[in-house]
Amino acid sequence: MLFDWLRKKKPEKKPVDPLVAFDQLIEDLERQGAEVRKSAATLLALKGDLTRSEERYVKRLEDLAKRRAIADEQGEAKIATTLERDRAQTESLLRTTRESLNRAEQDSKLLLEAAADVGNRVAELRAERESASARLAVEGLVTTALREQVERFEKVLAVDAARDEIERAHALAEIYREERGQPVKSE
Repeated sequence: MLFDWLRKKKPEKKPVDPLVAFDQLIEDLERQGAEVRKSAATLLALKGDLTRSEERYVKRLEDLAKRRAIADEQGEAKIATTLERDRAQTESLLRTTRESLNRAEQDSKLLLEAAADVGNRVAELRAERESASARLAVEGLVTTALREQVERFEKVLAVDAARDEIERAHALAEIYREERGQPVKSE
């Protein structure tokens, strides 16, 4: 309780200057874009791991098939049974790996598209900010319409941040689900 005043965040003041509002929004979108790119990079790394696992399981299946053929030729029923069980387990692992790889590919594609969209929005906002700067220099006044536009941008940013957090939570849940061996839910 002694340090509660340290933990409390000071509420952010709304900027009076609309150009500052644009700058803040652009900065927030750039930060959001960085987070999306970071998540996409994580998924791309996961895709690499899953691809290597897929290759390893395919090779393992080939090896098990060869060993099973030799066991069958030599009449080793116990070995053949064990190899068949290993084949079934490996096929199950391969199937799960391919499903996870498919999901990672879809999610990474979605995140890369989202990062491109955020980048485009930042570019549009920068252009709009430059236009606003020129108008303010000429007019010297802050228009009501521009204030309303800034407020709409703040609302859009809040909604986008909420969407990103939800997607990040879903992605994290899927990763934990995969780590625990639970089936991946299809959307």
